[in-house]
Amino acid sequence: MTRFAQVHQALRQNEEIALLDVREEDPFAQCHPLFAAQMSLGRLEADAWTRIPRLNTPVVVMDNGEGLAPIAAQRLQALGYTQVSLLEGGLQGWIADGGEVFKDVNVPSKAFGELVEHERHTPSLSAPEVKALIEQKANLVVLDARRFDEYQTMSIPSGISVPGAELVLRAAALAPDPNTHIVVNCAGRTRSIIGTQSLVNAGLPNRITALRNGTIGWTLAGQELARGAQEKFKPVTEAERQQAARRARAVADRAGVQRANAARLEGWKQEARTTYCLDVRTPEEFLAAHLPGFRSAPGGQLVQETDFSAPVRGARIVLFDDDGVRANMSASWLAQMNWEVHVLDGVTQAQLTETGPAPLPLPLPLPATSASPAGTPPSTEPQQLAEWLAAPGTLVLDLGTSANYVKGHVPGAVWILRSRLSQDLRALLPAGQNRGSQPQVHRLVLTCETGLVSPYAAQEVAQISGLPVWVLTGGNAAWVQAGQHLVPGETQLASPRIDRYRRPYEGTDAPREAMQAYLDWEFGLVDQLSRDASHGFRVI
Repeated sequence: MTRFAQVHQALRQNEEIALLDVREEDPFAQCHPLFAAQMSLGRLEADAWTRIPRLNTPVVVMDNGEGLAPIAAQRLQALGYTQVSLLEGGLQGWIADGGEVFKDVNVPSKAFGELVEHERHTPSLSAPEVKALIEQKANLVVLDARRFDEYQTMSIPSGISVPGAELVLRAAALAPDPNTHIVVNCAGRTRSIIGTQSLVNAGLPNRITALRNGTIGWTLAGQELARGAQEKFKPVTEAERQQAARRARAVADRAGVQRANAARLEGWKQEARTTYCLDVRTPEEFLAAHLPGFRSAPGGQLVQETDFSAPVRGARIVLFDDDGVRANMSASWLAQMNWEVHVLDGVTQAQLTETGPAPLPLPLPLPATSASPAGTPPSTEPQQLAEWLAAPGTLVLDLGTSANYVKGHVPGAVWILRSRLSQDLRALLPAGQNRGSQPQVHRLVLTCETGLVSPYAAQEVAQISGLPVWVLTGGNAAWVQAGQHLVPGETQLASPRIDRYRRPYEGTDAPREAMQAYLDWEFGLVDQLSRDASHGFRVI
């Protein structure tokens, strides 16, 4: 057992530690410690080796009394982690010992963004003020700092998609006239504050302001958002890149960003310390060519989601780009968030030898069923499953995300959370399977989006159900590739949809009360930081 005081001391001293909350995302978002990283019990085998790459990292596991943490600790130990302990008393023990707790997700970054505005008085305009400028056809450009898919869902009319880390690289090309007013927006506050302050820190000559409260503020002001916008940033000239690189390097140096080269990076691999190697370019650039051993983490989202990309607090972070801008700007923020961060210099295009997604370091599935006592559980191909489904007796269990299940699933599949198998599968398949007119189930087939998660659940499903369990090779993606179809809808949900916290700023139908409550919560984060006292944040 590890007590609150031990975790808090490690965080204050910036020692390496991973505080893992293994609940699903929605209960996690309701209440958790500042630096708790959410990693649901159902995805441990698929995510752990990537997100916590060093097996002797001190890992403290917590829940809120649901009984998930002891199971997670056992699974982590089976995966090879050697310093795993439980947080004494879980969430309630943390609170009882005086620990500060926070709502929502990506809280370290959001709290830091509020601190930046508090310290630097980041300039902003209200939604009615920005709307008036647009209607007056003022010399104005609106840059949306979110991911492109978020921008497409809803955006400020006339806005252009320029995800956060791209801003300093692209802004001069989009506003070459120094008299052009640049407005930066996101859905709420954090990315617009960080994006605006990035341009200010980099010394662009333009007037630069954030859209206060983002698309939430726009909506609360009764103004219409655009849907399906397609405007993206454009390429930059070599002269523009060089100027942006000089600006970004100056900001990075001021923030205390350190430098690394290939030899130094190779030496770090021998150290007993976690080093995250992250490529902050766009996902498309990463897929086209990247350095071996690096993962894709586009810079704006990295700064927004540090708890996901780097859940080991006190770890070292190395960033790469090929332009001298995006890594330096992203690193400048991470350094202010109390990370030891380095920018990798001296890399040539010839060294970008890998293409496609970075390989996932996945363990072999744990022992699965009596038919396969050690190693991979029995598997089936899409054609075989289609034949089985043509007759009664086969039930497909989808262990992917509920959002993807609703978008499309194997016909007749039931969605179920792996973390709730013990109760929900028993309810789905009661003893004797006496389910009225429904046919008896003689075989269970597990699937998920790509087949990464479902094999690890086979043993538990077999033990609970007492039925033969098979895994769909390649999951739903392979099913589609084989010419089969998926059906949409919330048709058969065996578990509550708690795997995803509905952000008050996403989508187009969030209640106004929820949006306002979200803003009010963000306004209080600076005070919460002062009470927590474990963050080490500083603002240049």
